[in-house]
Amino acid sequence: MKIKVIEKPYEEVAGMESKLHIRPIRQSPFFRKLMKTLSAPDLKAVNFTYETDGMDRLKKDEPALFLMNHSSFTDLEIAATLLSDRQYHIICTNDGLVGKAGLMSRIGCIPAKKFISDMYLVKDMKYAVDKLNSSILMYPEASYSFDGCETPLPDSLGKFLKLLKVPVIMIRTKGSFLRDPLYNCLQKRNVTISAKMSYLLSPEEIEQKSTDELNRILADTFKIDNFREQVHDGVIVSEPFRADGLHRVLFKCPECETEGEMAGEGIKLTCKHCGASLELTEEGKLTSPKFKYVSDWYKWERDCVHDEIVRGDYLMELDVDIIMMVNFDAVYKVGKGKLIHDINGFTLTGCNGALNYHQSPKSSYSLYADYYWYELGDMISIGDQKKQFYCIPTDQDKAIVAKARLAAEEMYKVSPS
Repeated sequence: MKIKVIEKPYEEVAGMESKLHIRPIRQSPFFRKLMKTLSAPDLKAVNFTYETDGMDRLKKDEPALFLMNHSSFTDLEIAATLLSDRQYHIICTNDGLVGKAGLMSRIGCIPAKKFISDMYLVKDMKYAVDKLNSSILMYPEASYSFDGCETPLPDSLGKFLKLLKVPVIMIRTKGSFLRDPLYNCLQKRNVTISAKMSYLLSPEEIEQKSTDELNRILADTFKIDNFREQVHDGVIVSEPFRADGLHRVLFKCPECETEGEMAGEGIKLTCKHCGASLELTEEGKLTSPKFKYVSDWYKWERDCVHDEIVRGDYLMELDVDIIMMVNFDAVYKVGKGKLIHDINGFTLTGCNGALNYHQSPKSSYSLYADYYWYELGDMISIGDQKKQFYCIPTDQDKAIVAKARLAAEEMYKVSPS
């Protein structure tokens, strides 16, 4: 999938009026049926099946909040199938509307800024529920999983459930990550996918519980480790490209501790610095003497980043191409610059000295970082309510966007308010 890119001077784009809000409209039944129809071939290819638990408690026309774990694009096809008999609105990243805002609005999309305070989002969801009698489909993790485990949920989620006052339904997928993990260069594997749709919380239960209790319930519900689950279920991923791009997640060698020298190719992950090599097996394990699972290695990397931050040593400097988003007409390539991430947060400078943007560590609990973003490259996104910057490192081989996400999450935890 690509995105419309227009080159313009930074000063011109910075002077444009920000137009990144569209009020929800009723979802078109035609497009809802079309989405289900278009999803059918992909779901047939993975022998998709699903089960339900307690769904008889939800009335046919009763608005609900459908929460879903987020592993790959297949999640949207699953939702389009499971929710085809009711009106629903989809909370989606706002760059997904670029060049097609009218169509996406009729499909039912409500655009949201990932990990950026959005004063319209809650109002739009309340409007959809209260005025349009629509359900909401939301991926509260807001980003695809890098390592196959759950990603952080916002602390505000429990409070939001109390505000919305509708039943909460959980859609849990199995196999979606193994079919198409983000790191694997858009190569799909031959894996069966299933889902379970469960009635999680009634409005009465939400009212009775504290926001902290609700947040704990949601956190427990979203816990997952896809690689461990693969081993437990005996799922075989035999494709000869299963480790392609795995260095995007496992970027630090556990033997020599060098970063940015790992290479995931075929079924192997190799350190170009010390020569250490291992295999990602068909069963989902690593043949590393130190880590048997991708998630364990990734947790070690997180701990290392945390230690760097606490010592005051953490620093990432990247030369980047800078893309901005201020409306849904296009994204604008505005020039080159330097992105610096340290214990003070992000600083983005460039565009011949015209741009100097700073973002504090407490601005967000996580980071919008992506692999092969719209086929332009690995990407780090920062910004505020008025402007968003998408930073594409010019040296993609040295860019470690996973480390930037880990650092942003750990810095948020330890930085003073």
